[in-house]
Amino acid sequence: MAIPILYSLQNCPYAMRARMAIFRANQSVLIRAIKLDNKPQAMLLASAKGSVPVLVVATENKPRSMMVIEESLEVMLWALSQRDEDNLLRTDEADALPIMVSLITHFEYDFIPAFNAYSCAKRYHEDNVIECRQACEVYLQALEERLTRHTFMYAEQESLMDIALLPFLRKFARIDKQWFRQSPYPKLRTWLNHYLQSRMFSKVMEKHELWLDNYKDIYFG
Repeated sequence: MAIPILYSLQNCPYAMRARMAIFRANQSVLIRAIKLDNKPQAMLLASAKGSVPVLVVATENKPRSMMVIEESLEVMLWALSQRDEDNLLRTDEADALPIMVSLITHFEYDFIPAFNAYSCAKRYHEDNVIECRQACEVYLQALEERLTRHTFMYAEQESLMDIALLPFLRKFARIDKQWFRQSPYPKLRTWLNHYLQSRMFSKVMEKHELWLDNYKDIYFG
């Protein structure tokens, strides 16, 4: 069977979590690193949305038929449905996956706009930076409370929810590193540092040559 193709951008949080799931699922893909100002025509033909990640999978027994997965959470679910040795999907719990997907989706819908406002306010030294950060803290407090109840975001064991939220919380922590180090979220810091120091994170964040520079096949996973 043809190896799936993943179009990716190194520091995009959505692409990062797709790569994390592929890594944790022990899946092998051909990774095509892109730049947003020079997108490959092959990617745009597969997905008109023009953003990453995009995963192109040959349909089983139909080599010329392709399945295109355009949303990062869907890429994660596809990868882990192939292989999930660490039970990140919590398949032993009947309602765990829909609950996690709902929590992840609500977090994205609410936190990411607040995060983007805070990031812009900090970058451009706007007067409302503290108010923007406080809007984000509502969600940080909720996560801190979850981590007070158990070691990981969803339960005592690691799950899909952890690696789905990780790239966004990493990006938030980098906006004002000094503030985050002193912030009243010790559980969240410990959780984040656990991942940032992991082999998974090092592997997922390896820099790859841009595919359009030489059209070289680079394997990931």
